[in-house]
Amino acid sequence: MSAQALSAAVERTAIKKVSVRLVPFVALMFFVNYLDRTAVSFAEPNGMGQDLALTAAQFGFASGIFFLGYIVLEVPSNMALHRFGARRWLARIMVTWGIVSLLFTWVSSSEQLYTLRFLLGVAEAGFFPGAILFLSQWVPSRHRTKILGLFYLAQPLTTVFGAPLAGWLIGRHGLFGLEGWRVMFLFVSLPAIILGVVAWFYLIDKPADAKWLTPAERDWLTAELAAENAQKTGHESTHAKGDLKKAFTSARVWILAAVYFGFVYGLYALAFFLPTIINGFQDQYDTTFSVMDKAWITAIPYLPAAIVLFFWTRHATRHGTRTWHVAGPAVVGGVSIPLALYMGSPTATVAVITVTACAIFAALPVFWSVPSRFLTGAAAAAGIALINTAGNVAGFASSYITGWLKDWTGAYYVPLYLVGFFMLLSAALMILLAVRHRTDEPAPAAEHQAKEAIG
Repeated sequence: MSAQALSAAVERTAIKKVSVRLVPFVALMFFVNYLDRTAVSFAEPNGMGQDLALTAAQFGFASGIFFLGYIVLEVPSNMALHRFGARRWLARIMVTWGIVSLLFTWVSSSEQLYTLRFLLGVAEAGFFPGAILFLSQWVPSRHRTKILGLFYLAQPLTTVFGAPLAGWLIGRHGLFGLEGWRVMFLFVSLPAIILGVVAWFYLIDKPADAKWLTPAERDWLTAELAAENAQKTGHESTHAKGDLKKAFTSARVWILAAVYFGFVYGLYALAFFLPTIINGFQDQYDTTFSVMDKAWITAIPYLPAAIVLFFWTRHATRHGTRTWHVAGPAVVGGVSIPLALYMGSPTATVAVITVTACAIFAALPVFWSVPSRFLTGAAAAAGIALINTAGNVAGFASSYITGWLKDWTGAYYVPLYLVGFFMLLSAALMILLAVRHRTDEPAPAAEHQAKEAIG
């Protein structure tokens, strides 16, 4: 076997082992993470809103204040992860947020709800960008779209499986003397604590320490990542020496932050208000849904979204990530979400919302392969956290503004038009970034190697 063929074989087995050993576990952590932060959306139309006397604006504020808490500690948390290692830090985050999430079981007022949502954001701060950074440090850039795509599958699948699970738990009304929505909070919180303990022993910080890799695989991954980092730090257009200051003053980072803002604005407007919109179908279309009916309807857009995400990221990996892999879905989402307002039945409305969900989830993992192309070391930790901070600002803004505009106008027309505007803006900014920096042009050799490794 030639040296080139031997290297290709080692690359293929190394990437496969990372995909099988690490990605599913980190994706499971993300599954629990997203379920805990969005559980409030299932609770509100199923008893919590009435029990706590919440208006749409109050619910939007309670949903969104989570992100303010997250923002407070996001960048420091990611820097701590870079310093202390992902194994310790991600495990600490999970146990902490699990404990806070558990306290929602006994919330009794809107003020307590606001406080716990803020604290939940503080506790979860750094998890998502930390997971992105962790996985990015295990594979070369040509494989990151595939790896991040597999990881990102957890987000739409959280609703596919989490919505029926939440509905079933809510249906256990009276268990331990608790209302159904309190039972749900109790049981969706415990997995975070358990997984946090397991993560302490299961995760490994870097390929060089992975005993489940062969020596050849460890050497190949270590050498490839070191060469890639050296190239990034040595190029005049990158962040020389991983300078932390340059990560915060880079126009490239801030444009990516603005792009991500638009996607997350749409993501959380749907995540937090879709169950409430579906609940409103009953009056709008003179029909009746059980708790489980509403849960299954909420899940409908997310299964196609997961399928589209998988094949979209696979296409980007095979053919090289291009600007249209991000900008194209942004345009589709920006146009489709307002169209949902004019459908004449629940079926047609959910069908159009499904298109929007597919667009958002197709773009997000491809988007996250871009920052690691030009950031490394401490600059990568800070830059990724900064970009995600913009997303958390969008999470707060979309949650609060959507609820406030709904109360003010009496309908979801204006809020969803605003979602469409921000997604179209993301598309325009992504195109601008590509024109300025050519971020959508992978090296031909790297593209060929990725095709070979993916099989």
